[in-house]
This record gives sequence, structure tokens and C-alpha cells, in this order.
Amino acid sequence: MIANLSNGAHSVLVKLHLIVDGTSIPINQMGPDFLFVDCDRDFPPGEATIVLQIDDSRRQWQVRLPEGISKNSERVQLALV
Repeated sequence: MIANLSNGAHSVLVKLHLIVDGTSIPINQMGPDFLFVDCDRDFPPGEATIVLQIDDSRRQWQVRLPEGISKNSERVQLALV
């Protein structure tokens, strides 16, 4: 009997990051209106891009950072553009 290869399959590559002013920032956790990131610098309020890559599929969308990013806080507020 040949096993069905799709049973229990998983994605090998999953990447989620935020691009702000050309800087790529890894996203640790994402909610409906917030992100948790590790960032060592401040960014002012403005627009950014979230990039989600799963294996060979890539999706990206624009968001607004109404409060910007603070190097002193992991939590970043989001709003859709």
C-alpha cells in the first residue's frame, strides 16, 4: 500500500515580516490590529507592508502604523490602509 503524502503534510518555509522604510522586521506574533516585533530602533507613524511567505507562495498587503514603532515596546498597533 502506498501512503498518501498529503496526510500530515506541513509547510517547510513560513516567514512573516514587516517592511518599514526598506527595513525588514521579523513579526513574532500577529493579531487583527497589532503585531509583536523585535526592533532595535524607532519608526514614526506611517505606512508599512506585511509580507507572508509560505513555501513558494508569497502575499503582501499595506498597513498603517498609527503609533509607529518604539524600540522600547514589542507591541505595534496596526490599521488597514
